Amino acid sequence: MHGLPLPDEAGAAPQTRAAAWRMLVLLTAMTAIGPMALNILTPAVPGLAVTLAADPSVVQLTLSLYLLGLAGAQLVMGPLSDRFGRRPVVLAGLTLAAVSSVAALAATSIEALIVARVIQAAGASTGVVVGRAIIRDLYDRDRAAAMIGWVTMATVVAPMLAPMIGGFLDTALGWQAIFAFVGLASAATLIGAAFSLPETQTAAMSGGIVRFLTEARLLISTRQFCGYALCVAANSGIFFVFVGGGPHAVVTIMGRSSAVYGVWFALNSLGYMTGNFFAAQWSTRVGIDRMIWWGTVLSLIGIAIEIALILAVPDGGPPIIFVPQFLISFGSGLLMPNALAGAVSVRPQAAGTASGFTGFLQMGLGAAAAQMASYLLDGASTALPMTLVMLGFGVACAAAFVGLVRRG
Repeated sequence: MHGLPLPDEAGAAPQTRAAAWRMLVLLTAMTAIGPMALNILTPAVPGLAVTLAADPSVVQLTLSLYLLGLAGAQLVMGPLSDRFGRRPVVLAGLTLAAVSSVAALAATSIEALIVARVIQAAGASTGVVVGRAIIRDLYDRDRAAAMIGWVTMATVVAPMLAPMIGGFLDTALGWQAIFAFVGLASAATLIGAAFSLPETQTAAMSGGIVRFLTEARLLISTRQFCGYALCVAANSGIFFVFVGGGPHAVVTIMGRSSAVYGVWFALNSLGYMTGNFFAAQWSTRVGIDRMIWWGTVLSLIGIAIEIALILAVPDGGPPIIFVPQFLISFGSGLLMPNALAGAVSVRPQAAGTASGFTGFLQMGLGAAAAQMASYLLDGASTALPMTLVMLGFGVACAAAFVGLVRRG
């Protein structure tokens, strides 16, 4: 290990432990900006169609294009952090997120708002992609997985609370208050990074675009990197299929309210956070590959239980999908930090590029999976089509691990 110790590392000096906790808080805030800014606007979308006199499908682009921007920008921000260093890219990205939030607040047309949201996504992506690279700069592979587990566990709270905060701000002060909140959060994180974030990339990549293309080729041609990245993407596909199909399954097929779906969905988040907690505790003891395998197996067991319950008790209501989902999410919580740590550790000198590629693959496949789930459940009488697709992604994750990571 090099760099700061983990927050709970035994024997660390008090001032060193305090520095580690400050770094943990800063990395968590940086990483949370992106998903928070995505989810906080969702309650205001119906009202925006009326306020800005726009078609609802066009207003929906404030969410879908934001997600696309968040995915695509990682392909740029990660390599830039390898070339110019982590600190300047983080500071520039957070500045962009804050300034674009002000532009969104001042928007008087849906077109201007969409443009501001895409720029906001590009800035917010830096915390997600560069944060993982910073962790890999500071820690060896197994401890990086533990640290990513701590950060991920904390950042899960952001998308859980963001819709509630957005709904309150929209109701009390109007939709502009949502972007004021995001802008202030981005500015506060920027100030924290400006004063507290050191440069962790000690040997910035030279050689410009030629060196970047060389590193990108080496990563893509490495069996283990492809295996770890596909594990991340396929396991995320399980979650995004559920996000895309779950509301339809609960509200349309089962006849429950959206409020009921929201309450049950908290179980999904709790399972993922619990998995992250155990990943943070165990990764350094048992190694990342074993943790990935445990997470894969637990997710597959949970999916199998869900399929069995749907077939045995088709009228069982939300519990037949959400109770097994806790186990699925727990497995994902074990797997994701370790697979991410594996992906950025194959070539540590190109950790930013590896993080960007992995994040792009994860979000791109996730967006496609969520859209596919909504089509599959159209006209279905049970949630079985959704769960079978989840099983397909789970098997793909296992195949990527066995065929690429272990063989590599």
